[in-house]
Amino acid sequence: MRVDLLTRQYPAKSDGGAGAHTTELTKALRRLVDVRVRCFDSGAAGPDTYSYREPGSPSESSALQFLNAGLGMADDCFSADVVHSHTWYTNAAGHVAGRLYGIPHVMTMRSLATDRADESEQAGGEHALSDWMERASAGEADALIAGSAALREDILAAYPEVAPEKTQVIHSGIDTELWRPDPRTAELEQLGVDPERPFVLFLGRPTRRRGLVHLLRAAAEFRPQAQLVLCCEGPGAPETEREVAALLEELERLRSGVIRIDGALAQPSLRQLIAQATAFVQPSLREPTGAVNLKAMACGTAVVATAVGAVPEIVAHGDTGLLVPYEQRADGSGDPVDPLRLAADLATSVNSLIDDPELAERLGAAGRRRAATDFRWDDAAARTLAVYQRLTADS
Repeated sequence: MRVDLLTRQYPAKSDGGAGAHTTELTKALRRLVDVRVRCFDSGAAGPDTYSYREPGSPSESSALQFLNAGLGMADDCFSADVVHSHTWYTNAAGHVAGRLYGIPHVMTMRSLATDRADESEQAGGEHALSDWMERASAGEADALIAGSAALREDILAAYPEVAPEKTQVIHSGIDTELWRPDPRTAELEQLGVDPERPFVLFLGRPTRRRGLVHLLRAAAEFRPQAQLVLCCEGPGAPETEREVAALLEELERLRSGVIRIDGALAQPSLRQLIAQATAFVQPSLREPTGAVNLKAMACGTAVVATAVGAVPEIVAHGDTGLLVPYEQRADGSGDPVDPLRLAADLATSVNSLIDDPELAERLGAAGRRRAATDFRWDDAAARTLAVYQRLTADS
């Protein structure tokens, strides 16, 4: 069996998101089946990887350009038995290839276009087109893989044309050899983190969806000895960045040890930072896959996270971390009805780990075991291959 896997970027240039997912899944799938990767942006391209010129610069690329460029990608899938697309950038290409050559189209979704709207720089028409590319492809895909049970429910609610029986859940995996406990501290010191003091770590873009503003409000109540380290992997929307900057300025007047690190860190540095954190905090308002928490669990670090979306599927409250439930507004934004209560509850959970290092160590160790047992890439690949085999057996 030959599978043509379509994605925007391969191999991944960062340790998170769809690029990292497809990179790791491809490694595991290639141990089971012939996989050809077709992408718009290949870094150090390896065997059976075909790169197509990305339309325009990143700031100029549009949904229309990706739709047009994807036709060339689709045309080259003529000898595949299955085509598998990832993200809206290539969903339309997968759909066209499936219909053009009469082969099954499998589509993986890790988020919804509507959920990405607040982070997108696309104009209204551009976002509407990318939304349509995702919706149309999902409605006619032969199989749809959702990154979590929570996301599957959201997909079926948002896209009623998607057949429930064609949709299943396959969680992301984690490489527990790459992400592992790391007792060293040299990288921490270079980043300005005091290894003798406990620290709380946030990882992600400073977007509204990631809930960083609520963490910053909570941090005012963290124990005085605790540091707060913010790894901001990319910029947020201007309005959110202004709010974050104002809260940071206020927080820095109240306490020492507030550190913001902008840009993606090299994996060894990031691993050491995660592994040495007292608590890995993700105060997300929407979390379609919750996969970011797997890095902390694999590194043996206790997680504190809001109980939203897929997070309870990843983090077991009281076992591998602490979940913070809160009442959401009815407008679908995920915003808390009572922001002050959310901040207070986050602070309480974080402080419980600072006050009780043995609890933090126990939760971290359990997280490591769960990551190694329940979130293996080989298992994700085997379940994905089962989807391919069912579709090709029926065709």
